[in-house]
Formats: sequence, C-alpha cells, structure tokens
Amino acid sequence: MSVINSQKAYLVLEDGTIFQGNAVGKIGTTTGEIAFNTGMTGYQEVFTDPSYFGQILVMTVDHIGNYGAASIDAESKSIKISGLVCKKYSPTFSRSMADSSLNDYLIDNGLTGISDVDTREIVRHIRDKGAMNCVISSEILDTEQLKKMAKDIPSMEGLELSSKVWSKESYESNSGGNKKVALLDLGSKDNIVKCLTDRGCHVKVFPGDTSYADMKKWNPDGFMISNGPGDPAAMSYAVKTLQDIIAADEKMFGICLGSQILAQAVGMKTFKMHHGHRGQNHPVQNLI
Repeated sequence: MSVINSQKAYLVLEDGTIFQGNAVGKIGTTTGEIAFNTGMTGYQEVFTDPSYFGQILVMTVDHIGNYGAASIDAESKSIKISGLVCKKYSPTFSRSMADSSLNDYLIDNGLTGISDVDTREIVRHIRDKGAMNCVISSEILDTEQLKKMAKDIPSMEGLELSSKVWSKESYESNSGGNKKVALLDLGSKDNIVKCLTDRGCHVKVFPGDTSYADMKKWNPDGFMISNGPGDPAAMSYAVKTLQDIIAADEKMFGICLGSQILAQAVGMKTFKMHHGHRGQNHPVQNLI
C-alpha cells in the first residue's frame, strides 16, 4: 500500500492539466518546473543533487521508498528538489543502514509531494508538450486557484540559480593528496569531491563566483567546473572565469552545467531543451 495518509493532493501543470493523488511528505503547497528522472534506484542521491534545485521531480520507476533514507546516500546537506511526484510510495522500509523512512525524511526537509498518480501519463505529457511549470498542493484544493498559481511561476529559462546552492566559503579535502584540484562550485554534488580524493587529489572547493586569479593563488594543478542548476546563459560571471582559465592554458574539466559554461567560454551557444534528459544510463555519440 503506497498511501501514507488519506489527505488529497493535486498536481496542476502550467497548461491546466490536473492530476489528483495523495499527499506525501509535508502537507503544503510547492511550485517549480516539472522534470522527470528515469533512474531505477538512487532516489535520495537525486533528491539531494543541487542540479535539481527549483524543480518538481517525477520518478518514472513504479515504486520508491522501500529502502528508506540514509545520510550516506545524500549528495548535499539537504533535499534540493522543490517537490516530488511518484506512483507508489512505501510507508515502511527495510535496510539496516537507513536512518528513517523516506516519508519522515521528506517531512524533516519540509518537502511536499504527491503519490498515486499516473506517472507514465505525466512523462508522456512532458515529452509531447515540453518542460513547464507546475504546482503541488495538499492544502489548497481549489484547482482553479492552483491553475492560476502554476501560470504565474517564473520561467526557468534565464534564471541564475547556482548562487543559491554553492558553498559560501572555500574548504579543502584530502590535504595529503599528490595533485591539487581547484573545484569551482556551481552547485556541486558531494561525490565529485569524493571521486577526486579517492584518486589521490587534494581538492579545494571555491564558491562559484570566485575569479581565476583568486583560485590561482592556491597554485592548483588543474580546475574542475562542477554541475549545478539554472540556465548557463545567465551566468556571464562563470563564463569570464573559464575564459581566463583557458587564456592561461590551464588544465580544466567541466561536468554537467560546468561543461555548458565551458562551451560558452569558447564561443558556443546553449539553449533550453524541449524537455530534459535525466537518468543514469543515457547513450552518447562521439562527434570528435
């Protein structure tokens, strides 16, 4: 049984489409851009990934919550999605490492969600109609009011969101490492630092608005540009930093948002996709 409580909830899309289900997490109202993730597992890693900041996330897998929530699985200190949409939701869990049920974890993080909706229909709708804003509410049950709220949400296109999630102060990890990597944090996942330190790197994480000159004072062997949320076209400050790194002929690697900023730094353009591709097993084509 997936129902946590019998509280009714609604998901209302910007185009007026309505889905009725049951409340999960905190009773309340939340807004954001609807997106879907096709991963079969790893829901906590996804929920805490800063790249999803400002988005209401649809999990396409039929059932989530059965292994609870554990601090070891978090990619940041708190949940970063704005809301959760799922089909079946387990009120219980079975995992020795878990700290709590997923529902308690959502409540502790103040996250509002909805379950028992047709997620396949929602995904097809996003696929056909494109990305759009939406609202979830388990406290406002007037669908006309929710439709108006959904239409009034600012578009994600043109929004600079990285500054809301990046580290406010620099910090270091694995000071005994044999190579120094400066990580420009645009909304970095914790596993980026872990993967670098596991490979013997001494990592220093810098806030996303740090200049090349300030990072260079640490004398790094190379630069990593992290993932993050928002529209890369709205991040001219980061583009300038990467152009300075390129001009100095430094070693650099960009991932996710970082790769898009890198593309802009060398004169390419980015644009918002009809709908995003989020998951764990996407094929790629080598065009080089």
